[in-house]
Amino acid sequence: MPSYEDDLSSFERYDTQVLGISVDSIPSHEAWQKSIGGITYPLCSDFYPHGQVTTAFGVLRDEGFPERTLLVIDKQGIVRFIDVHPIGEQPDNEEIFQILRSL
Repeated sequence: MPSYEDDLSSFERYDTQVLGISVDSIPSHEAWQKSIGGITYPLCSDFYPHGQVTTAFGVLRDEGFPERTLLVIDKQGIVRFIDVHPIGEQPDNEEIFQILRSL
C-alpha cells in the first residue's frame, strides 16, 4: 500500500505542487501540524481577509470554512480541474493523476 509520501512524490513527477489551504491563522496551522507530527507540503492561511481566496474559488461555506476541494491549476494560472468532496472524505489521488496525465 503506497504511503502519503509516495503520493506526494508522484505529484512531483507531474511537475506539480501540493498545497493545503485553510481559513485558520498561521499559529493555528503550526499547532495543528505539530499535533500530527508535521506535514510534507505547504499549508496556506486564508485567514485575513477571512476566506478571500476560498471565496474567489467559490468553496467557502456559509459557516466560514472551506469545502474540501481539489484544484488543478496549470503553469499559466488556469484552473483545469475542480473537485469538491464531503469534509469527512479523503479524495482519491488516482483521479487527480488521471487529470494530470491528460494535461
